[in-house]
Amino acid sequence: METNHTPDPTQPSAGRARQDTIYRSGVSGIRPAVPTDAVGLERAARRTMSRKAWAYINGSAGEGRTHDSNRAAFDSYRIVPRMAHGVKERSLSTTVLGQELSSPLLLAPVGAGALVHPDSDLMIARAAGRTDVPYVVSNQGSSALEDIAAACQGARTPGKSSENTGHWFQLYWSTDEQLVDNLIARAEDSGAGALVVTLDTTVLGWRPQDLNLGSLPFSRGQGIAQYTSDNRFLRIVRQRLRDKVSGGTGGVRVTPAAVASLLSIARHHPGPTFRNLLSPEPRASVETFLDIYSNPGLDWDLLATLKQRTSLPVVFKGILHPDDAERAFDVGADAIIVSNHGGRQVDGAVASLDALVEVRERIGDGPTVLLDSGVRTGRDVAVALALGADAVLLGRPHMYGLAVAGEQGVREVVENVLADLDLTMALVGAPDIAGLREMELRRSVPAPSRVTARRQL
Repeated sequence: METNHTPDPTQPSAGRARQDTIYRSGVSGIRPAVPTDAVGLERAARRTMSRKAWAYINGSAGEGRTHDSNRAAFDSYRIVPRMAHGVKERSLSTTVLGQELSSPLLLAPVGAGALVHPDSDLMIARAAGRTDVPYVVSNQGSSALEDIAAACQGARTPGKSSENTGHWFQLYWSTDEQLVDNLIARAEDSGAGALVVTLDTTVLGWRPQDLNLGSLPFSRGQGIAQYTSDNRFLRIVRQRLRDKVSGGTGGVRVTPAAVASLLSIARHHPGPTFRNLLSPEPRASVETFLDIYSNPGLDWDLLATLKQRTSLPVVFKGILHPDDAERAFDVGADAIIVSNHGGRQVDGAVASLDALVEVRERIGDGPTVLLDSGVRTGRDVAVALALGADAVLLGRPHMYGLAVAGEQGVREVVENVLADLDLTMALVGAPDIAGLREMELRRSVPAPSRVTARRQL
């Protein structure tokens, strides 16, 4: 859990500072680079993104039930503000995994960002550095981890940034154990503050938006930069070429779209595009990635080996059941992220916010618990913190900001969320993050009851 942080009366609050910037610019006819409301931001991003980018970034599993339940859970809570509380200054700072953070916000890992912008990860990293928010670098990133870490650190303000490391690293557990060790070592060498192991994507969920377009960014060489920059992965690729191992489930018809895909693979692979077009390695890298990137056999015994494989704090992402939360800490997790992958994996899964409440009831206040999925505003962050989260990850909104206005768009999305959080704290009487624990919430609809899939006959 977080420690108390005393507000600094010499520093302007995040909310007032952001309002002041916007209104002063407005005098000159300058508007924010991105809409300040969640719905407007999403609409603006949709107008900007390609169909394939929108399908991947905004898409969800099945009929979108989990995606919708995430938002419905947040919307079901009502805040009861308190008056005359005398809160003049607020502190958003907190401590997570022993790291001093300037706010309880992190940027969630989002793969295949090159769909939105070729330099997506570098732009997000710089925005994260400038807003002093840790960026959880995606294992399916579009730039190498080392370059992303350098961009994040290079954008931080000396003397003004908090003491957090600037970035964490997300790991998808490959079927190749040496590759797993390589990725862990690279995370350590890059200065990552934690290793975030995603548990809920041992296979891809059924995602109609992508399927209807026949679009998987990885098959076009997008989102595999952590692999093509890894010497162990490249050794596997070259061995497969020597052994004439073919990947996939069948041949590819030669069509204009297939040629475009080949060009995309060549452009995203390290090295000159023309050379890559003449080499079998880029295509083999894509096929190898699709074969080995995730391990359907991942189990608790494998996860228990992590504490012997890394000195980094270990975070398990994708926990929804209280039993799994207990098991995660039993096998050595330092923290968990309650998450349903933004509704992208199981259609009709429990909302992350509802799962958070059940997890906290089971494990108590001591263990470190973060949350993602469904978070759109600073008010949402406040509700999640009040219900037991130690920190919150923001996913789709920062990608929407990237689509609308690049690096500045990401930065403004973060600033807007933190401003909204700060003003919510001011209006409910919470001087710090610990004070949000006292915020009164009422649920406008009954909480979902726990049922089993087995019907009573």
